Amino acid sequence: MVEKLKAYPETEVFVPRRSEYDLVEKADIVQLLEQSLPDLVIHLAAVVGGIGHNKKNPGRFFYENLMMGAQLIEQSRLHGVQKFVAVGTVCAYPKFTPVPFKEDDLWNGYPEETNAPYGLAKKMMLVQSQAYREQYGFNSIFLLPANLYGPGDNFDLETSHVIPALIRKCVEARRCGAEFIEVWGSGKPSREFLYVEDCADGIVRAAERYNGSDPVNLGNGREVVIKDLVELIAKVARFEGEIRWQSDKPDGQPRRQLDTSRAWERFGFKATTSLEDGMRKTIDWYEKNSLTSEVASLESLAKA
Repeated sequence: MVEKLKAYPETEVFVPRRSEYDLVEKADIVQLLEQSLPDLVIHLAAVVGGIGHNKKNPGRFFYENLMMGAQLIEQSRLHGVQKFVAVGTVCAYPKFTPVPFKEDDLWNGYPEETNAPYGLAKKMMLVQSQAYREQYGFNSIFLLPANLYGPGDNFDLETSHVIPALIRKCVEARRCGAEFIEVWGSGKPSREFLYVEDCADGIVRAAERYNGSDPVNLGNGREVVIKDLVELIAKVARFEGEIRWQSDKPDGQPRRQLDTSRAWERFGFKATTSLEDGMRKTIDWYEKNSLTSEVASLESLAKA
């Protein structure tokens, strides 16, 4: 997002970090807005992780995401922000949503339990966005991206999502000659994955062209079974060992695939990166950067 925004002429981009501004705290938000005086706010901040991390932190994920969204929208309104782009999550959809997920089905049930606190906290931004448009004329929009992946992702095995976790497992297993990797669940559920550059393009297009109350999906419309995903990652990462499924671990939501027609109709967005191409770019990035980190660590030890 930052790279795309900086490419726009005469656009000043300000990126607050938690070490300077904790968006859970009202005082920090007020200070942030008074110092930066933004015309446009794109709210991408979140406290988030994979299924395991969600299960360990339901209270924290609900509270911190709820407080960030609610207070940032309110203070943006009070500080004269001209437009607010709230980025939600596919986890906001009901557990058993007809496939492909249409935005009109967003309220037809409760989210999948392991993701519900996070998904509901993010979905409250949609309620607030629509209420503020009705009462105050505040121009805010709400976007629902599919599961994201790409260069720069979080590859920590404790907190990462499925694709970066699988990439790390496959690459490290290949490097150390391991005979197998272990993968959570049964491999039967499906997901839709959106390459990070495509998502950034969709958000920028929406910020430029969309000014409505209706939520909008951002995805590529392609559903992939987790078993097939693991096999693809293993192939691209050149891991030839065994894949062992941990069937005692949760699968999460049974299926995920988004209807992406509204994004095309409202602001002309369509994803262009195939899963195979995106996976190659992501694995290449991880291979390069993980080796760079290992070399830096060894050099640091040598100097010590």
